[in-house]
Amino acid sequence: MKKIVTMGEIMMRLSPKNNLRFNQASSFDVIYGGGEANVAVSLSNYGNDVTFLTKLPKHEIGDCAIEFLRTKNVNTNSIARGGERLGIYFLEHGVSMRPSKVVYDRAHSSIASATSSDFDFDKIFEGKEWFHFTGITPALSPLSVKLTTEAVKKAKSNGLTVSVDLNYRKKLWTPEEAQKAMIPLMEYVDVCIGNEEDAEKVLGLKPDGSDIDKGKLSIDGYKALLKTLKDKYNFTHATCSLRESLSASDNGWSGLLYDGKEFFHSKHYDIRIVDRVGGGDAFASGFIHGLITKNDSRYAIEFAAAASALKHTIFGDFNLVSISEVEALMGGDASGRVQR
Repeated sequence: MKKIVTMGEIMMRLSPKNNLRFNQASSFDVIYGGGEANVAVSLSNYGNDVTFLTKLPKHEIGDCAIEFLRTKNVNTNSIARGGERLGIYFLEHGVSMRPSKVVYDRAHSSIASATSSDFDFDKIFEGKEWFHFTGITPALSPLSVKLTTEAVKKAKSNGLTVSVDLNYRKKLWTPEEAQKAMIPLMEYVDVCIGNEEDAEKVLGLKPDGSDIDKGKLSIDGYKALLKTLKDKYNFTHATCSLRESLSASDNGWSGLLYDGKEFFHSKHYDIRIVDRVGGGDAFASGFIHGLITKNDSRYAIEFAAAASALKHTIFGDFNLVSISEVEALMGGDASGRVQR
C-alpha cells in the first residue's frame, strides 16, 4: 500500500438520462467527480492509501461530496471547509457524430478561494510518497495558482514524487494564462502526463503529423514530443494517452511512455464508449499505480492504457475497476464474455 495525496476540485455533475439533449431533459443524474478526485478514487480502489485535498462549503451539499468520497475509501480528513459554493458541471452525452458537451457552473467555488492557510502541508505530506495535481486546479483563480505552487513546493521539500496531468481546459483560461502559471511549476514535477492538446496549450509544444479529430496519429511525432518534455524539464517519465476520435461512440486508445532510456507504446484498444469523462484521469491513476507499485515502465504504461480503456465503459467520473480486471485486459482478455 502506497501513501498518495491528490489536490483539486470535486464538483457535482448533472447529466440528462439516456443520451437526451439538455433541452429535452426534465431530470438529471447526480454524481460527483473532478480530475484529482477521480485519480484519488481509482488509486484507492487499487488498494493505496489516498488523501484528497480540497475546500468545500460548510453545508449539506458539501457534506454529500465528502460522503461520496468516503464510500470509495478516500481519506477526507484534511479537506478544508468554508467558502461560497460547490462547483457544478452539466454533461450532455454525445452519440455517434454528435459530440458530448460540458457546461461549467463553477465560478467562485470554495476551492477557488482556498489559500495555503487552509492546509498544513508539512503535516499532510509527512510519511507520504506521491503528490498528484493537474492543470485544472491553477486555472480556477489567481489564488489557486498560488495554492498549487505552495503545494508542489512543499511536496518536493518533503521528499514526495510529484506528478502532473497537464489537463488544459479552454473554458477556464487561455494558453497564455496556462503557460504563465504552469511552466514555472515544471521544475518541481517528476512525472508528466498529458495529451497532444495539453502539451501544446500548457507548455507550447506540439507533436508533428497528428490530427486527432481525423483519427490520425504520428507515433514518431509523439516520441519526439515526449523526449523534448523529458529533456527540457528533466522529468523522470513523460507519458501521454493516444486517442483516435472516430466518433463520440467509438475511439481508438493507447498510451506512450518515455522513461529517459526507452519508449514504450502500449497495446491498442478499440473502445465503444459509455462515458468518456474521466478517461484521462483513469490513465493518470493507472500509470501512477503501475509505476509506484512495480517500478516497471512497460507494466505502468500497459496498466494505464488498459485501465483507462475500461473506464470508457463505465458510467460516471470514477473508474470502478479492480487490478485483476485491468490485468486481465492487459493479458488479452477483451472478449467481454459473461463471468459466471
